[in-house]
Amino acid sequence: MIDFAQKIVAFVITLGVLVVFHELGHYVVARLAHVKVLRFSVGFGRILWSRRIGPDRTEWALSAVPLGGYVKMVDEREGAVAPADLPRAFNRQSVWRRMAIVAAGPLANLLLAVLLFAGTYVAGIPGQRALLAPPPPGTPAATAGLAGGDLITAVDGERVRSWQDLRWRLLKESGSADVSVAVERPDGTSAIHSLPLATLDSGDWEGNFLAVLGLRTDLGPPIVRGTLSGKPAAVAGIRSGDAIVAVNAAPVRSPADVAAITNAHPEEPLTFTLRRDGADIEVELVPEASEQNGHRIGLAGMQLGVDPAVAERVAITVRYGLLDAFVQGAKKTWELAVFTLKMLGRILIGDASLKNISGPLTMADYAGQSAQAGVLTFIGYLALISISLGVLNLLPVPLLDGGHLMYYLAEIVKGSPVSDRVLEVGQRIGMAVLAMLMALALFNDLSRLF
Repeated sequence: MIDFAQKIVAFVITLGVLVVFHELGHYVVARLAHVKVLRFSVGFGRILWSRRIGPDRTEWALSAVPLGGYVKMVDEREGAVAPADLPRAFNRQSVWRRMAIVAAGPLANLLLAVLLFAGTYVAGIPGQRALLAPPPPGTPAATAGLAGGDLITAVDGERVRSWQDLRWRLLKESGSADVSVAVERPDGTSAIHSLPLATLDSGDWEGNFLAVLGLRTDLGPPIVRGTLSGKPAAVAGIRSGDAIVAVNAAPVRSPADVAAITNAHPEEPLTFTLRRDGADIEVELVPEASEQNGHRIGLAGMQLGVDPAVAERVAITVRYGLLDAFVQGAKKTWELAVFTLKMLGRILIGDASLKNISGPLTMADYAGQSAQAGVLTFIGYLALISISLGVLNLLPVPLLDGGHLMYYLAEIVKGSPVSDRVLEVGQRIGMAVLAMLMALALFNDLSRLF
């Protein structure tokens, strides 16, 4: 119940921040264009609370349905306008001013992402150096000639400072045949390898693609911190303090290695090689089956950690000065915006799964998880969702900001506003498209839950 409450609170904060910033974009530019704003509402539907502020007596309101918001401006198409307010009506502004007001909302979300990313870069993002464990034979990493102890320093010429950087750089290259990877070897020499990516399909990229590539972090043999009573690890005799050296004779170099093997073998016997009191022993463990996100996985029921000395050796904090932080924030926002558009394109042509479309339930779940992971993680999540909101609102779909921009571009080309008939048909199409997307997103949400 506490976990559920945390997710709800995190979701409300996420939605509130994104909606307020989006609508503030519209509001600020409308005021700069001398358009009179009647109401600034967070949420739709019945007004629960409101206050009138400023010389224009703008109504600031909280409404019953919290999934969005709006800025209501003086507009002759929506009702009678007092003669004194006619020059300040939205519909009487030049097409360029109307475009600026409409575009300001999505652009405000992108600006928010830049500010949030910059803040995390100034504070410093903790991570791990991209130090590799030996790649399993036959994996793309092994084929490329990468080896245990290699430190990845760049991907396609772009610097890699942490394991998180590596994941993002490779994810951007999904769909490419291969990618160049620069490494620093344990002896201090450098090399560049061509890492093949063509063997990965869309399903691989949607999961733990680093493991599929054979890229594993080297944190040394994971240490057992505790076991759950009655669960497979405890039944097998595994104790706190045991170091897991191998599973089914395959060396493991991080908790993630153990989890990957265990998850892949529900109700199948596994042989764990443990180092206990300086000696190696073997125990058999049968992971219990569990359904998670529609997949059947194996669970051992133990908590794993790493040797603190090893963790300190690979730890890194990615930090920038104030100016560089804004530059990096803008760069990251741009890269993620482009990546979002590419993913949408891949979904439309069938190259990526429709399961990538998520709704409010998944958003609430991820918001809660990121909040539990720490302030910096939650801020990064806010930035990511803000980018998604900004990009999606710029799509040329009627009812969205991008749809209005499409009408204004048509007005510039033809020299007059589009007809009411076109607006009516566009509105129906937009409503149908958005309804289908919402239904699909909700279906995906419920599929993940049940």
